[in-house]
Amino acid sequence: MPTLKCSVHTMSRAAGRLTAGSRVLPSFLIIGAQRCGTTSLYRALSQHPLLLKPVLHKGVHYFDMAYDQGLSWYRAHFPLRPRASRLAYRYGYRPQAFESSPYYLFHPLAGARIAWDLPGVKLIVLTRDPVERAFSAHAHELARGFETETSFARAVELEEERLAGVEDDLRAFPHSTNHAHRHLAYLARGRYAEQLARLEPLVGRERLLVLDSGRFFSEPEVAYDRVLAFLGLPHIGDPVFEPHNVRSRPAPMPTSLRRELTDHFEGQDSLLSSWLGAVPSWRR
Repeated sequence: MPTLKCSVHTMSRAAGRLTAGSRVLPSFLIIGAQRCGTTSLYRALSQHPLLLKPVLHKGVHYFDMAYDQGLSWYRAHFPLRPRASRLAYRYGYRPQAFESSPYYLFHPLAGARIAWDLPGVKLIVLTRDPVERAFSAHAHELARGFETETSFARAVELEEERLAGVEDDLRAFPHSTNHAHRHLAYLARGRYAEQLARLEPLVGRERLLVLDSGRFFSEPEVAYDRVLAFLGLPHIGDPVFEPHNVRSRPAPMPTSLRRELTDHFEGQDSLLSSWLGAVPSWRR
């Protein structure tokens, strides 16, 4: 079955390349952060008739992992223009294509690539308690076989060494990839304000919507309406939201380690308040 699925995807990509000139490009992207609810938001938005998801995958990962493939390769992942035209005629609003690749926010080159190839694109970022995010990411990467260190505390200790010089290497060799940067950056990915500050001069603050994942999961309808307002789209239908309590959770974190990491993120969380328009829910 996996081989058949791979063959179908290969044929679909080939067909997409042949018709790339007749396909739409995204109007907005969900760019992160990892383990912050991006899949839940993606699924909710995918239910809106005017929002067009990629034809194969939730995340195309063009601007981080596949930029050497070229823009026609990227365009091949999205719906055809005639479909968008039919929807525009039916609803009176221009449909918007999108994708969700949560590594875009963290990758040092993705922001500049997005700004260059998709001028005017809007970006959505979800932010979660960075301590919880790091703990969840470790469990996630361990389960997928990308992490070999079973102790979260030890993995955090190793992070600085694992990531030493990696960003410089990614900039020096722009089509390279790095396993540690993508899979083992537990604390670094939670420095949201630092990553947003890198993006702001590239796309402009008005094109960035930053959401608090805690509030998204407690009041999904409110967050959903904020996204539609940001995109300039009407509310059509009632989306079904993925319940937060079905998401897998690792065993509780030791209190002393939680306290230490909470202090570590205090400055970054304070800077994030201006992006959220409120104190982060995990700091209240």
